[in-house]
Amino acid sequence: MTSFIIFGLLILLMLTGMPISIALGLTVLTVIYTMTNVPTESVALKLFTGIDNFEIMAIPFFILAGNFLTHGGVARRMIDFATSMVGHWYGGLGLAGVMACALFAAVSGSSPATVIAIGAIMLPAMVKQGFPRRFGAGVITTSGALGILIPPSIVMVIYCVATGGSIALDPAGQRVSSASVGQMFIAGVIPGMMMATLLGVTTFYRAWRNDYPRLQRASWGERFTAFRKCMWGLLLIVIVLGGIYAGIFTPTEAAAISAVYAFVIAVFVYRDMSLRDVPKVLLGSANMSAMILYIITNAVLFSFLMANENIPQHIANWITSVGVNWIIFLLIVNVLLLLAGNFMEPSSIVLIMAPILFPVAVKLGIHPVHLGILMVVNMEVGMCHPPVGLNLYVASGIAKMGITELTIAVWPWLLTMLIFLGIVTYVPEISLWLPRALGML
Repeated sequence: MTSFIIFGLLILLMLTGMPISIALGLTVLTVIYTMTNVPTESVALKLFTGIDNFEIMAIPFFILAGNFLTHGGVARRMIDFATSMVGHWYGGLGLAGVMACALFAAVSGSSPATVIAIGAIMLPAMVKQGFPRRFGAGVITTSGALGILIPPSIVMVIYCVATGGSIALDPAGQRVSSASVGQMFIAGVIPGMMMATLLGVTTFYRAWRNDYPRLQRASWGERFTAFRKCMWGLLLIVIVLGGIYAGIFTPTEAAAISAVYAFVIAVFVYRDMSLRDVPKVLLGSANMSAMILYIITNAVLFSFLMANENIPQHIANWITSVGVNWIIFLLIVNVLLLLAGNFMEPSSIVLIMAPILFPVAVKLGIHPVHLGILMVVNMEVGMCHPPVGLNLYVASGIAKMGITELTIAVWPWLLTMLIFLGIVTYVPEISLWLPRALGML
């Protein structure tokens, strides 16, 4: 009954149009004041300690790095390299858009940033070459979602933060800790490459079927020149993932290093950004970071209420008692997350749902890393469909298309993403093989 009251109140407040963070905070305060004996001092303490977490520091640094790269000309050089490699195939610029999104995703950690950086350059170029506007918009909107699956990923950091304090017992009754940021980053490599490949196949098939334009084949000299120009941006991937796996620094330290590195190559190496532009980038990053951190603070308070009432454990016990196995449970999780994607943005969904789903999943023998990748893929899908798909709104502004028309445009690629979601759900080794092979699990 307490669970129904809590979630009912939360949904009611969100239906009023209230921001998610405020709705979370008011729900917690209302329940604590009226239904529990929890002292109010603990609320203030939890608000402070909620973001007193070393891993959370990675979020503003990755946001800052992504903003430096977005404004610093890295995206244009990655597009040139991708075009030189695959531009001569059917739908060459479309395939180059998928490849460029995958490359930029590996340095930005953000889907909207990927859509803006790649889409602002690729969409006008595709329309000018003769591609239908819908085709170009569909490619960029869905490929931009790779920004939260290919590491480094801000959503993966949020998942680790959300499940960090959860108590979970496996089927044998042994306590299981949540996934680390490093494990999640390495686990996202293979799913990210698979998703990019499937989106590329869909793009190629539609271009081949409709005989869309192709570019002239680039020479190996031109390809090497394009690679050399974007090498400094690609080197960031090696620094972040290589440094984490080699144990040189933690994911949070990697985020700080990536922010400094992105600043140096944008201002002093590529020189596409002047020192006068830096304060604007810093302010924009601070605004976005503050918004996410405020949501995290209230979501941690919500998780504290859930734990205090033992709601995740009660749900886990009930699900196991009625005989629901891991196959049915993951199907329910997918449906639940896809429905949530209709009303909330990814950070809020992960922060609210992960602490609840994590103990139940572990109780059914599901690995925390597998659950994390599953949630991230669901968030990718949610960013590409209405009514609150963030990528749709970003791409709509770039493509000068209405949301309804853009929704129709993305359907072929969105269907591909749903098929991949089914594959990654029921083949855990896609997520677990690489971190296990590297000795991280």
